[in-house]
Amino acid sequence: MLNEPNRRNIGIFAHVDAGKTTTTEHMLFESGVVRSPGRVDDGTTATDSLDIEKERGISVQASMTSLIWKNTIIDLIDTPGHIDFSSEVERTLRIMDGAILILSAVEGIQSQSEAIWHALRSLRIPTIIYINKLDRIGASASAVMEQIRSTLSPFACEIQTYQIHEDSFLGIDCLWNPNPDSLPDCTPSIPGLVEMLAELDEEVMEAYIHENPLSPRVLNEVFLQHVHQGKMFPVCYGASGKGIGVTELLDAVIEFLPPPAQPADSPVSGVVFKIERDRTMGRAAYVRMYGGSLYNRDSIHNSTRELEEKVTQIRRMDGKKWADTGAVHAGQIATLYGLSDTHVGDIIGSPEGVPPLPQMATPLLTVQVHGKDPAQYPDLVAALQELTDEEPLLDLQWLPEERELHLKVMGTIQLEILSSLLMSRFGLDVMFDPPSVIYKETPRVSGEGYIAYTMPKPCWAVLRFRIEPLPRGSGLIYTSTVRTDHLLLRYQNEVQRRIPEALSQGLLGWEVTDLRITLVEGEHHVWHTHPLDFVVATPMGIMDGLARTGTTLLEPLLQFRLTIPEEYGGKALSDLVHMRATFEAPVIGSGRCIIEGLMPLATSMDYPVKLRSETGGRGVLTTSFAGYQDCPVEVTHTRKRRGISPLDQSKYILSVRNAITS
Repeated sequence: MLNEPNRRNIGIFAHVDAGKTTTTEHMLFESGVVRSPGRVDDGTTATDSLDIEKERGISVQASMTSLIWKNTIIDLIDTPGHIDFSSEVERTLRIMDGAILILSAVEGIQSQSEAIWHALRSLRIPTIIYINKLDRIGASASAVMEQIRSTLSPFACEIQTYQIHEDSFLGIDCLWNPNPDSLPDCTPSIPGLVEMLAELDEEVMEAYIHENPLSPRVLNEVFLQHVHQGKMFPVCYGASGKGIGVTELLDAVIEFLPPPAQPADSPVSGVVFKIERDRTMGRAAYVRMYGGSLYNRDSIHNSTRELEEKVTQIRRMDGKKWADTGAVHAGQIATLYGLSDTHVGDIIGSPEGVPPLPQMATPLLTVQVHGKDPAQYPDLVAALQELTDEEPLLDLQWLPEERELHLKVMGTIQLEILSSLLMSRFGLDVMFDPPSVIYKETPRVSGEGYIAYTMPKPCWAVLRFRIEPLPRGSGLIYTSTVRTDHLLLRYQNEVQRRIPEALSQGLLGWEVTDLRITLVEGEHHVWHTHPLDFVVATPMGIMDGLARTGTTLLEPLLQFRLTIPEEYGGKALSDLVHMRATFEAPVIGSGRCIIEGLMPLATSMDYPVKLRSETGGRGVLTTSFAGYQDCPVEVTHTRKRRGISPLDQSKYILSVRNAITS
């Protein structure tokens, strides 16, 4: 009989090429879901279903599968490892009850691994660390363990040992004993466990100080408690390509990662984490339920968009296939059909209990898309709208009058994937312009913006804004000090709704950020004012203020770690200076030079190719987004404005009132 209450919702995370998909395949094989494990190199894996995934041998979207191990259902999500697809990772993180972080015993901790770790810790997700590829040349489990304890957490606890003979990986031995009463004495089976627990637990510390040994059962219980709280992290070893350590990893999932909470009599609560279109079933919304139950033909409330929709069908994963179940309950993951207006990130029912979305993915590049066949332009628009529905960060900008289509992307690999998807799924052959960096603007000084929109009648909207720059990363903060008897609340709400749109194009054409806007004066007319007057007036008042304050151009920065042979250190430092990078003193040892710091994206986009050429492929550069900073005074980048500028108030008013076209 299946142990449904003790099901597991697990995500597998790692840097690219650490072995996530291979590990998943061997889990499916060991649990009997597949007759033989698929191979990434052969394109035969169960979780890589897209043609481009099979061709490139990488995962580009999160894929779900299900297996049964020791009478417990494990819903498993294999996530992409490449940084270009971080959005898939962050949405998966949100819905998991536990995680497996895979590290390569050869490459160790890399930038994406570290970014995932910080996201896991921010959500306090219990995590098993799995050191893979111990059978490869250059593997060093001890070196990776040192990295883990210095970079990730000092409370990583080895629950296994590994056997190596003359550089050959033979297998592993488990230290953890799930039946502590069978131990002959009070000595814990894991060396150093008591000392680790003493740092986190007062009871253990008290016993440790007074040399009062605790029973293995108590130590096990305390250890599991801290693992479930996301404070201690079991470490496993293996070589998934050979199937070594996979069954022990499955045992660890059952033993150390918690089941989903089963709230009693809770209201319906869930989050949509993925949208997909099935060729036969149509639009599918992947939902993780946190409370209540849903059944076929139920009407659900989308609390994010304040709308009602009816569920026409519910399917859940059974092995490698989706099966009709007609229901989904708290703690389960399912696909819902019939939700045509529900989007990725929407909350169904009550938002209570739904964890926040971690911020890992930030598109830093924008690109224009062209169809090779102009006659297919309408089809291309529809296809890109569908892809943006599935991946909101693409943020499609469709300019009908200019017949232009712009997307935001994470990197060049994503462009290859988009090109392949548009061809295989929609039959559209496309070209992309070279990607350009997404800059931003921020007010240079404090100032005020004013607008009295009273002509042509009938209209009346008077607004005064105070605009103040804020520290980097602050975003937009909006407040109002206007009394509702001066400006009705519904009009003030309309102003607030229009602020982000008004800031989407600043003086230089880029989004304006890191500022506080305060509505300090507002006035309406009893007879002449209409709510749409504030739709027109708000952008004019904001742009009037920005024209007075001026704006500073901001550029995206990357945190980098450069590892190169020592003999190339001088050339690398020269390259970094030319790229306007800032960095710490190089660390030199064992013939390698390690440099860490910050570099502008705009000056470093071509550096990975140059680095490979200069070092013969021996240099390794890992990067992650670090935020925006002021551009040097001599750096200027403007973007063509879309539509009429609100600074040209007469033409802007006529344009908004459809009296002229832009």
